[in-house]
Amino acid sequence: MYSGWGTSFLFLPTAPGPHPVVNDQNAVIKDIEHWEEQLKVPTLEGLDWSAAVKQAEEVNRDEYFCAIYCSGGLFERTHHLMGMQNALINYMEYPEEMAGVLRKIADYKIEYLKLAAKYLKPDIVFYHDDWGTKQNVFLPPRVWRELIKPLHAEIVKTAHDCGIMFMHHADCVCQPLVLDMVEMGIDIWQGVIPQNDIVEIQRITEGKLAMIGGIDGPKIDIENITEEEIRAEVRRAFDTYCPGGRFYPSIANECCFRKWNNDIYLDELASYGRKYAQEHQI
Repeated sequence: MYSGWGTSFLFLPTAPGPHPVVNDQNAVIKDIEHWEEQLKVPTLEGLDWSAAVKQAEEVNRDEYFCAIYCSGGLFERTHHLMGMQNALINYMEYPEEMAGVLRKIADYKIEYLKLAAKYLKPDIVFYHDDWGTKQNVFLPPRVWRELIKPLHAEIVKTAHDCGIMFMHHADCVCQPLVLDMVEMGIDIWQGVIPQNDIVEIQRITEGKLAMIGGIDGPKIDIENITEEEIRAEVRRAFDTYCPGGRFYPSIANECCFRKWNNDIYLDELASYGRKYAQEHQI
């Protein structure tokens, strides 16, 4: 399957989602010095919004948020277009050319949000852009701040100008960038993995960044684990992170892929969460 940007994706039956398969032969941008000739930005004109409008109208806004999903953020889209290795090299060796590519992606995102606001009037956007691994961020913070941050700030501002809250998904280490996330106006960081020092992040962000995550999904989504071990990990996240405020415990990708594990996780999330809320009323 191919995205509208021309990237090849592989969606295996057992996989949780599609993965880009980019090599020197099928990459959209094969030569960063000639990216303008190679990049074809998909059009947003003439789209049929009727099905999405119908779905949005069916949401009970008194009970639920109406959310839109916006995947392929600035960093992810660049490596989708040229491959991860080439993208990382190009960020370091061809910053001006990468800035040009990023500007095109940002303009597309901004226009998308404006159209979504016009037709759907969503309460929140679930925006996806992984900026790191379980060990560190992909780019040196200096490079990220120079190339990614200003454009991402424009995207966040566009959402806010349209009356949309901004929830940023990044299930990775983003600790070196959290003050930047606050500065850009990100309302919620979803996908906070416990490889970040979450308590320290709560301290330095001073309650200005709501967070969702903290439960170590890969740790409990395994065979040969006991029910008590799963429940203990859920309780650990509540007891460790909720005292800092503005924190909702969850697995970064929202579920375990093993049904037995997931049933226990969800049961403990609901039961212990209810108990914690009753004992720690705001």
